[in-house]
Amino acid sequence: MKKVTTKASKIQDDDMRPEYDFSGAVRGKFYKPLHKGYSVKIHKEDGSTVVEHYKLIDGAIMLQPDVRRYFPDSDAVNKALRSLIDLMSQLPDKSSAKKTRRANTKRRVVTHQ
Repeated sequence: MKKVTTKASKIQDDDMRPEYDFSGAVRGKFYKPLHKGYSVKIHKEDGSTVVEHYKLIDGAIMLQPDVRRYFPDSDAVNKALRSLIDLMSQLPDKSSAKKTRRANTKRRVVTHQ
């Protein structure tokens, strides 16, 4: 048996009002400018408008949602980065690796039989 729907029941199920028009909307339009800072206009009851400017604190980093699942707060991010720094310091220096390779090629002794 098929359920009969009417326009009235569709309007009740849908939270979106007909006067809202998102046909010209752009996804992520304000994402990149957020790093530069943004302004908020506050319209007061007396008719005046106050504009407040906000900017990310120097050194603040925005994490993508997939990364945020693993690093929910700054302590988790700092702990992971410190362990990565520790691992990087254990890697051999590239310039010393090149010197070692050069020295090993010079030491080769060729014997003829």
